[in-house]
Amino acid sequence: MSEAGRVPSPATPLVVAAAAPEERKGKEPEREKLPPIVSAGAGATAGLDRGAKGQISTFSSFISAVSPKKEAAENRSSPAHLIFPNIKNVRDQPPISLDVRQKQRISMDASSSEVKAPVLPECILPIQPKTLKDFQEGVEKVKSSGDWKAVHDFYLTTFDSFPELNAAFKKDVTASFNTIEDSGINAKFVNAVYDTLINTPQDIQKTVLKGIINSLLREWKGPRTKDDLRAYFILLQNPQFNNTSTYVIYAHLLRQIATLVEADHHFLVHWFKKLSQKRFKQLVERLLQFISLRLFPAKPEEFPPITKCSWWIPSAAKVLALLNTANNLVLPPLIPYTDFYNSTLDHIDLMEEYHTWQNFGNSHRFSFCQYPFVISIAAKKIIIQRDSEQQMINIARQSLVDKVSRRQRPDMNMLFLNMKVRRTHLVSDSLDELTRKRADLKKKLKVTFVGEAGLDMGGLTKEWFLLLIRQIFHPDYGMFTYHKDSHCHWFSSFKCDNYSEFRLVGILMGLAVYNSITLDIRFPPCCYKKLLSPPIIPSDQNIPVGICSVTVDDLCQIMPELAHGLSELLSHEGNVEEDFYSTFQVFQEEFGIIKSYNLKPGGDKISVTNQNRKEYVQLYTDFLLNKSIYKQFAAFYYGFHSVCASNALMLLRPEEVEILVCGSPDLDMYALQKSTQYDGYAKTDLTIKYFWDVVLGFPLDLQKKLLHFTTGSDRVPVGGMADLNFKISKNETSTNWLPVAHTCFNQLCLPPYKSKKDLKQKLIIGISNSEGFGLE
Repeated sequence: MSEAGRVPSPATPLVVAAAAPEERKGKEPEREKLPPIVSAGAGATAGLDRGAKGQISTFSSFISAVSPKKEAAENRSSPAHLIFPNIKNVRDQPPISLDVRQKQRISMDASSSEVKAPVLPECILPIQPKTLKDFQEGVEKVKSSGDWKAVHDFYLTTFDSFPELNAAFKKDVTASFNTIEDSGINAKFVNAVYDTLINTPQDIQKTVLKGIINSLLREWKGPRTKDDLRAYFILLQNPQFNNTSTYVIYAHLLRQIATLVEADHHFLVHWFKKLSQKRFKQLVERLLQFISLRLFPAKPEEFPPITKCSWWIPSAAKVLALLNTANNLVLPPLIPYTDFYNSTLDHIDLMEEYHTWQNFGNSHRFSFCQYPFVISIAAKKIIIQRDSEQQMINIARQSLVDKVSRRQRPDMNMLFLNMKVRRTHLVSDSLDELTRKRADLKKKLKVTFVGEAGLDMGGLTKEWFLLLIRQIFHPDYGMFTYHKDSHCHWFSSFKCDNYSEFRLVGILMGLAVYNSITLDIRFPPCCYKKLLSPPIIPSDQNIPVGICSVTVDDLCQIMPELAHGLSELLSHEGNVEEDFYSTFQVFQEEFGIIKSYNLKPGGDKISVTNQNRKEYVQLYTDFLLNKSIYKQFAAFYYGFHSVCASNALMLLRPEEVEILVCGSPDLDMYALQKSTQYDGYAKTDLTIKYFWDVVLGFPLDLQKKLLHFTTGSDRVPVGGMADLNFKISKNETSTNWLPVAHTCFNQLCLPPYKSKKDLKQKLIIGISNSEGFGLE
């Protein structure tokens, strides 16, 4: 399949085979010809010149420019300042781009571990020169003698070619190509050699870099052998590439790795996941730094002109995609997904990147949106907000044009989604209004409570959300079940004639994201995974939505006791059939009546045994999280996507959708102190000093209660505490009164308490005994 025909996942882009350079055409039939660079004209963004390609030279001509004439200059300079003459003639490699626009998510973790590399020629390796013990003994001798010759010779030989690299670090030189799960590399030896390298004299470090240049040049000219993958795997871990002076060499290494065929990428992905957390994180940080410094170089003269190295960032992004895929294959991941964020991208033209991805998704024009795992949640929120604002403007403009074309008088209310509801009939009125005004869902939201005077400046909208969510999630309403063990809500499996209220909840969540409102909702992570399955509503209405692959781990996030019981069933060492006496059935209580459901045809007659217990657990889990609530969740899914139908959703991981809806659980009360506004108080007043002394000394649970008391949620918006617009107002009442909060405006009304002890006592009573807008 061609690259354009593959659809990688937004969160973990499937790394597909890029094309090989023209120099190797004919020598390696499995590689395709690289596409030409698409001329972008004024489309260059973030330091990436996507313009027309000029005269360029080959990699070999670039390497040959490192001539003997410059040896003296190189010997005088440190390895951090290697000289590369004729640097403008670096070969201009076409950008490697991926398209993450798709209807179904596909990821590398779905690929079989049995993927085999193409048949490659055998390579006769040199005799292994040293063992790890020999190397370590040699380094110890240097400490006493000061003679680096033996160590220098080792580095000179080892890094001179790919065969030498394999000979030095392969566990067994005579062994055939190893499985996809085992690189056959002695990782401890590699780590020891690199840890020693960064502390060696400059001439040794230069020797290694020159050897890498020679190795890459030989690989560029000749056909690959089956051991080349190991060499790439080893070279990528070189800590010398932390230095900007080595970036030209590093870039060519990244390009060669990025243009490997897909089967080779599969091997690298599975080898990456075997790295230690420390080494893996170093690789990721090195690549992120490489991208950042190419975008915003501290010394631009250190690098080739941007027009000659526009392929640097695409190559690095593709190698990062391999690492990201490897990280997602491991449970738990080697590093948090947030460690792939590149905060530098928060300062580029994100909407230009987004529009490039929107308009040229299937072409070979690079955009960071093709690799969304490097874009921070804050940057993604900006993209979603601006995309939402643009949709609001377009919808409002169209309404105005329609009105004028019919020669009707324009009304400002037509530019908004106006909700008029009665407090006594909040759910039914809201449902009726949203159903009638379905075409206006993407307009700016304004709420009016019938019989109450007031202009909605944001407070009424937030109050509407809080009251509606509180009522819908109440246990007596029966739509959702609250699980005390996991502190979250899940969809009720009770059958009903109308699922429109589940659609209403979906619309509410969509409107909250669309209008940048944080909701106090507690759904498990599995819910957001289902919400992005698929991330775009399929055109074929027969395609099921909200169905995703689930495991016992997902069930544990909702029903931990049940998940524990199923785990015990899987690990039971006795006779499962006799000890558990279960069949392929599920029993559920519905309105006081116990009902049974077969997990498979004839399930009531199929006993659970040691042989079929895995199937039973999988079917049980799938029934609870997918099949039993399909209609409820489908209505919820369509409600959410009726508001948030945007390609920007494909940039998000399920965890990021949760943060956009509910906010982040990470509190920074010092940041809140800095951004707090005051009304009637000054930040130097004694009462305010008492307040912050008390709050900053609170344990986390009390800090969360304070936040919930004053804002209606114990979580923080994506933009941080500053986005709360938190205000402390002076309450001119008796100091015997407790503090009061206006959650709609994130406002705390604080009497002028005379002592810290009195303030602390009253504040704890207030935040601990107020019902607030909790969901339980």
